[in-house]
Amino acid sequence: MLAIVLALAAAIGYGGSDFAAGLATRSGSVVPVTLIVSVGSALIVAAALPFAAAPGPSAAALAWGFGAGLGGTLGAFALYLGFRYAAFSVAAPLSAVGSAGFSVLAGLLLGERPTDLALAGIALALPAIVAVSASAAAASAAAASDTPVQEEAAQEEAAQEEAVQGEAATDRPAAGVLLGLVAGACFALLFIGLDRAGSGSGLWPVAAATAGELAASLVAVLVTRSIRLPGTRPRLLAALAGATGSAGTILFFLATHKGFLAVTAVLTSLYPAMTILLARVLLGERLTALRLGGLVMAGACVALIALGGAS
Repeated sequence: MLAIVLALAAAIGYGGSDFAAGLATRSGSVVPVTLIVSVGSALIVAAALPFAAAPGPSAAALAWGFGAGLGGTLGAFALYLGFRYAAFSVAAPLSAVGSAGFSVLAGLLLGERPTDLALAGIALALPAIVAVSASAAAASAAAASDTPVQEEAAQEEAAQEEAVQGEAATDRPAAGVLLGLVAGACFALLFIGLDRAGSGSGLWPVAAATAGELAASLVAVLVTRSIRLPGTRPRLLAALAGATGSAGTILFFLATHKGFLAVTAVLTSLYPAMTILLARVLLGERLTALRLGGLVMAGACVALIALGGAS
């Protein structure tokens, strides 16, 4: 049960982080924002490390952690770019589908055997995430294929909604969908790497993951020469994203060593529910019946996994 609680708490942290970072990238460049997120995350992990650091971490644990951090940062780049082309309720859920699916497959290949109820919950989680995103993706695709007159009217309506709600422009919905799926594959590398790092090295694997995130962010800054920092508000949002994201990573790291990867990764991958709820409350993004149905299925998935046990 502790693994379930920790994984759900990690989902809340990741969902809040994605929401804050998504807002930051709408008024600032993706690369500097990601660098600030990485720095904020490193500060939180550095503060927590003395309280949960084991002496003499193994080289394998550090390597898995560093690789996990690289995957997480690449996923963040893809997801933040996806937020520029599609609504929060499109890119975030699609990234969760990929992260959950690949993580479940990895867990099963590694020999994990959750209970029948937990497997039922896992099976329900994937269509739940798809349902949350399907209506938004379909709406974006329909808008892109309208006749010129209809498209002009749709763009005008979207512009009005963006002014009122702060939503991103969706004139390239396919790019948002593709980037969301790429982000999911990279986040699965984060989950798998932290799981394989093991629990015998304290939080050192998380620290190594943070080092990987910083390294990837700095390389991106050097390659793109995007060294101009965003304004005060995007900087604060990016720092908040780093703090909540690092909390999510620590919680997931603890959760995955209390239960199966196939279970904890799926529960953590429900983070779009938090992103969507924040977008609904703070930005006024609409919740369709299909998305609401997806959220209900997500709740049922959590209940089944809780009844079946995390391990």
